[in-house]
Order: sequence, then structure tokens, then C-alpha cells
Amino acid sequence: MPLFNVYPLYDVTPVSGKGVYVYDDQGTEYLDLYGGHAVISIGHAHPNYVEAVTEQVSKLGFYSNAIQNPLQKELADKIETLSGCKDYELFLCNSGAEANENALKLASFKTGKSRVVAFRNGFHGRTSAAVAATDNKKIIAPINAQQKVTILDLNDIAGVKQELEKGDVCAVIVEFIQGVGGLDQGTTDFFEQVYALCKANNTMFVADEIQSGYGRSGKFFAFQHYNVTPDIISIAKGMGNGFPIGGILIHPDIEAKFGMLGTTFGGNHLACAAGLSVLNVIEKQKLIDNTNMMSEYFVQIAKTIPQIKTIKGRGLMLGLEFDFEVGELRKQLIYKYHIFTGGAANKNLLRILPPLTVRKEHITMFFEALIEALAEVETTV
Repeated sequence: MPLFNVYPLYDVTPVSGKGVYVYDDQGTEYLDLYGGHAVISIGHAHPNYVEAVTEQVSKLGFYSNAIQNPLQKELADKIETLSGCKDYELFLCNSGAEANENALKLASFKTGKSRVVAFRNGFHGRTSAAVAATDNKKIIAPINAQQKVTILDLNDIAGVKQELEKGDVCAVIVEFIQGVGGLDQGTTDFFEQVYALCKANNTMFVADEIQSGYGRSGKFFAFQHYNVTPDIISIAKGMGNGFPIGGILIHPDIEAKFGMLGTTFGGNHLACAAGLSVLNVIEKQKLIDNTNMMSEYFVQIAKTIPQIKTIKGRGLMLGLEFDFEVGELRKQLIYKYHIFTGGAANKNLLRILPPLTVRKEHITMFFEALIEALAEVETTV
């Protein structure tokens, strides 16, 4: 049976990984500066992660949410401690799209409203309400388009004010650093005014931290760079270092009711073990500190390369913007220099999302290859 052909694929077949490297079926070593869309947060096959998952699966991998699972409470407490998000409550699910879907559903339950405000170039997932709030008409089917969503430009505070004052908006959903869209950010004033407008208009302020959370921005959550307190925070990608897990942190002002949200696989024993090991490694190895140090080193070198027109993002959620499309450059980096990088909706942007364990020697290796690859690209233009 053939696979449903929805992904353009590079001709590389990884079979193993260790740290910031992956190895293909021919034994070729690749430097992974993309981490499978920022999923690999603590490095491939981290020994603590392998031990935790192996031990848990040998005992109990899954049972439903109809029983007690102390691992869920342990995970919630660890997130609270490391993130500083005191008194929030945790609902666990399986993916970023599902996290945002539940966030928007919860906002609608809480406010009794049904319209969502989202932003140009935002990406929130591929399920019903999440994809409707995503600014990409190519992936929105007619059944999704029935959702009531208004897309505004980042920094359009007048537009946000106008829409919220109509009284029917249940949620404003924000990526504090846009991922797929190309690492754009709103201004401090914009984010803080949007938060204030939400408070004034009985609208839930939803922080989409699917990609930017878990230390990637240089703080545990990207919203913590601003003076805002989200009503709901969605998390996933780096949360399980490759094991499917997602969730939402819910402000205590939102009251839970039986049946309001639910999931079969969310918060299973194996997922919680994976999630706990990630947090333990982030804490013990001081990976948020490392993120900030490596980001500073990366930006310092990037500023010396004249072909780079703009450096975008924060922490280890970074983008290098050129005045040409980077598709061929990415192919050069993969096939000749054996380095994984990412693209974006902005075709001129190279996305860098390495494991938070990345070191200076890996960044140096990348820039040495990039400089050579840029010279080759220029000679063919």
C-alpha cells in the first residue's frame, strides 16, 4: 500500500541519533540544527530520556484517564516549578494542534462566545478550529472555514480593539515568536495592549507556546519576555523530545467541569515519563542558560556574514533571512555539508531550531559550511 503523498521528502533516511547528530542508513553523520521542527529539545537518545522511557514501558505504558495516574500530577508540579506559572492547572493531550484545539474550545466555553482573532502568518495546527486560525488558505478545507476567525496583521492594535469591542470574540491566539510564518514578532507594546484589551472585553488571551516553549526562547515560555499573564498556554513539540505529548496550562479563573475536555491517549504513563525526563534534563543541565549563551554566540557570528540581511527570533528559535529563496541553499547544506536546517513560509528564511544541548563547536561548524555554501550559490546565480 502506498503512503498518502502529502510531504515533499529529502532523500535522506535517518535510522539513529545521538545528541545533536543523526545517522542515515548509509552511516552518514548529519548535524541536526532543526530537531524535527523543534521537537528534539534535549538531544537525540539522551541517556536519561532513554532510561526513563525504557523503565516506564517495561512496567506500564498506558491506561485510560478513568484511573489515578500520579505521573500526571508529578509532571504538572514539575512544569509549575520550572516555568514559574504558579496555580495554573494542566490538561494533557497528544499534539500541538490538539492543544490549540482544546485551548480555543475552552475559551469558547468560558466566555460563551465563538469568534477567534489570530494573526497574519500565524500557524496553530491542522485540526478544525486550530487550522481555521492558521493563516494559510491552502490547508483550510471548507469544513474548517465554517469557524469564525478574523486574521489581523501583527502590531495592528487598532484592529484588535475594533474586533474585541464587537463583543463576540472568545479568544485572541498569539505566537510570541512565529514559527512556520518566519520568526516574526510583535512589539512589546502590542502584546501588552492586546492582553489589556482581552481583559477589558471578556476575551481569553491564548499563548501558543507549541514551538517557543520549554526554554527555546531563552525563557521557559516566550510570553515571559513581556508583562502579560495568559489565560491559556498551549505546549507540545519540545515537551516530549520526540514522544507525542501536548497540553494546555489553564488559569485558575477557568473552572473545570466533568466532560468539558477529554482524551484517550493524552497524559498516558509513557508520555508522562518522557515529559518528566525532559524537564529533569533541562533543569540539571541548565539548558535555558545554555540556550541564551549559544544564541548570543550564534548571533555574534551571523552579524559578520554580509549575505545575511536579517537575524530573526530569540534564543534557539532563530532565522537567517537572505535576499534570495533558500531552497537550493538548504539542499546544499543537507547533501554536501550534511547539516539539517528548516524553511518557512518566508521562502528567503533559513530556520535554525537545534536541540537545546547544542554547543559552540556545532554552531561554528554550521557557519563554516554556510559561508562555503553561500559562495557556491552565488557563483551559480
